[in-house]
Amino acid sequence: MSVPRSPLVVLVVGGGAAWESEALRRFDERRDVVVLKRCVDVDDLLAAASAGQADAAVVGIDAPGLDAAAVDHLRAHGVQPVAVVPSDAVDAGRLRASRVGIGAVVDEAALHLLADAVVAAVSTPDAPPTVPRHAPALGADADADGATVEPGPAGPRGRALVVWGPAGAPGRTTLAAAVAAELARRRRRTILLDADPYGGTVAQQLGILDEVSGLLAATRLATAGTLADGFASVQRGLDQHLSVVTGLPRADRWAEVRSGTLEHLLDVGRSHGDVVVDTGPSLEEDGLEPGRPSRNRLTLEAVVGADELLVVGTADPVGLSRLARGLVELDEVTGGVPVRVVVNRMRPTLGWSEKDVAAMVRGFGRVASLHFVPDDRAAVDRALVAGRTLLESGDSPVTRAVASLVDALAPPAAPPSAPPSAPPATTPGARGATIRRRRAGRDRRR
Repeated sequence: MSVPRSPLVVLVVGGGAAWESEALRRFDERRDVVVLKRCVDVDDLLAAASAGQADAAVVGIDAPGLDAAAVDHLRAHGVQPVAVVPSDAVDAGRLRASRVGIGAVVDEAALHLLADAVVAAVSTPDAPPTVPRHAPALGADADADGATVEPGPAGPRGRALVVWGPAGAPGRTTLAAAVAAELARRRRRTILLDADPYGGTVAQQLGILDEVSGLLAATRLATAGTLADGFASVQRGLDQHLSVVTGLPRADRWAEVRSGTLEHLLDVGRSHGDVVVDTGPSLEEDGLEPGRPSRNRLTLEAVVGADELLVVGTADPVGLSRLARGLVELDEVTGGVPVRVVVNRMRPTLGWSEKDVAAMVRGFGRVASLHFVPDDRAAVDRALVAGRTLLESGDSPVTRAVASLVDALAPPAAPPSAPPSAPPATTPGARGATIRRRRAGRDRRR
């Protein structure tokens, strides 16, 4: 590790806050620290950092424009950020600093420690901190119309149930939506997240006419460090227990989702309930140049961050060979985490039994359980044409198979029903009531 030059060169952004003058006075008393510039705002700070002459930046945590992208810019130019947080909101300030990637935090009432914090940050630069897995929401969530939704009481942590399958349309989206609907039917707070980087179809399949992508909205909030606060605004409620975070409106917008966003989204989602994730088919790294996001990063982050992995493949010869290769590939990515395999569209005309398929599947990976879903095209078509979940299309062999799968997934004790912070159902009423075409109730800027 290189030893920083002496004196250390510091940039300061206080926006005229009371602590700024005191911080400058403290720095003036030190011989090992010199202030290069007192920046007027974050944009001025980023421009000054680009010159490559500074070692550290001291910035107020509430400075407009201070987000994860700004922190990444500072570190890319060798500038270590140190945040000053208000004395009356130290915990909130530390949490926001963590969300935007700043690990060094100083209370404005303890500015005598600021210079030492700068020296420590430069001498031992560390990786951006991760968001705490149990980070609570701060204050009330605000929707686009200015109304607030008070966060509900903290309940049991949910789990991330990630549905993955190889290329060839094995039924990832259909299974993810069906599992989410079955969990919600059991009065479990459930969030269905469309994380397919090749253009998600959850919204179309469930008849959600959403003008704004929930995934892209979550990305913007995560970049600003306010995803936990605004989580309710990125969901579309289908009923009291089930909501959807819609996916990319176009496949070419995958690059707008920053690396780490999905991990953060899963962490926040778990604090509200179970998160069922629909992913893409590819687990390969894209090999793009450094600094650019990887298209398959969404799928990889989902698979690596899963609490339960559901791997779906079709029962025909092509589908089973793809499933076998996929299980081997998945084992390399996850390090051998057991998975639950779902063989979809099982039918007697194929000429082999469930026992035959089970013997083949278990030879290619660590399979925690194996489940078969019958080829019930009539029930699937009814749901798809009507824009409903499979459960809403009525009882059928496929819904009974999904219920059996969820029996294996759900713990014995179900968590309490949805907290007040859950998005309201677009169409209120009983679970069995028909859910018509859903349209977002609020207009939000893309």
